[in-house]
Amino acid sequence: MGGMTPATAPWTDRTDLIALAERLEARFVGGAVRDSLLGQAVADIDLATPLSPETVIARVREAGFKPVPTGIAHGTITAVLPDGPVEVTTLRRDVSTDGRHAVVAFTDDWREDAARRDFTMNALYADPVTSELFDYFGGLDDLKAGRVRFIGDPLQRIAEDHLRILRFFRFHARFGQAIDQAGLDACTQRANDLMALSRERIAAELLKLLVAARAVPVVALMVEQGIFRAVIPEIDRAGADRLARLAQAEAAAGIAPDPIRRLAALLPPEAAEPVGARLKLSNLDRKRLIAATAGPGDEGPHALAYRVGTTGAVDRLLLAGESVAAIRDWTPPALPLTGGALVERGVRKGPDVARLLRQVETRWIAEGFPDAGRVAELADAAVAQA
Repeated sequence: MGGMTPATAPWTDRTDLIALAERLEARFVGGAVRDSLLGQAVADIDLATPLSPETVIARVREAGFKPVPTGIAHGTITAVLPDGPVEVTTLRRDVSTDGRHAVVAFTDDWREDAARRDFTMNALYADPVTSELFDYFGGLDDLKAGRVRFIGDPLQRIAEDHLRILRFFRFHARFGQAIDQAGLDACTQRANDLMALSRERIAAELLKLLVAARAVPVVALMVEQGIFRAVIPEIDRAGADRLARLAQAEAAAGIAPDPIRRLAALLPPEAAEPVGARLKLSNLDRKRLIAATAGPGDEGPHALAYRVGTTGAVDRLLLAGESVAAIRDWTPPALPLTGGALVERGVRKGPDVARLLRQVETRWIAEGFPDAGRVAELADAAVAQA
């Protein structure tokens, strides 16, 4: 992993991008470099440049692309290229931080820019043309060892941005082998600092953490260290055990991990509603979180999938330790009967129609969703009885 060869970097075939990077005197930085070195898919490409944001805007335009001032106060411009957007940020150093927001000044010193980043593996830079690597704080060695290590003093880095506590564990769950003891001690010591953060930021970080490769042992470690105690005290050892069982069930069923389903496993059922509200999850996610804990029902997996949809049924069955095999490739059918068909059979319009429709539907579900012929018989019987 000593050097990324130009042939293996994900930007090698993007000639527009390389030409733009050269024009901006920029280097690739952060996740794109880190993930390329690990041979993983790269999500976002970020460039760092010693040029001022104004110069960046002018040069992006000169190159024939559209600059969008997405975070210009912090020196970030998005260049819209034909094969995808790229974020370009002027080199920065922190002037002051309060644990939530940083005031930055621009610099032309690459090392100063690297020094304000969170972990050594996220402070790697690569030359766009030669793919030569620049590593100011031993990030390559840490990446090889699977060690998430703060740059400089961990306590100071956490004081600058409290979210780094959760990021430490999320990156450890994704890349970590051996845990960095100094980082772990600092996060444990400062866990109460999480209270100062917006719950949305906590939720976003937690949901990413829950689907990382080693989420299960890392969440157990976080519970043990009391990391959640200040902000989500409902997460305890029993929750970590439920998460472990769910992860096993997901793997056995070949179902991709899902952050809301995993959060539902992590919480006691009665906590789903208050925690969903506290974390300001979307209404859709809140409903799903609460519904996931409702148990498998007593009509069987097909009926459950018909009533609550396949996603909801998979959540409930997996959390209850039941098999999802029956509904994996099954699409719930639509009831082949309308209220109009009942009216044609002589039922008076009004509440009777809905009641009889529900009655027929219940029989139809109980009989395992038979065809339209059988439904017609059930409808005739229900009307006759009424």
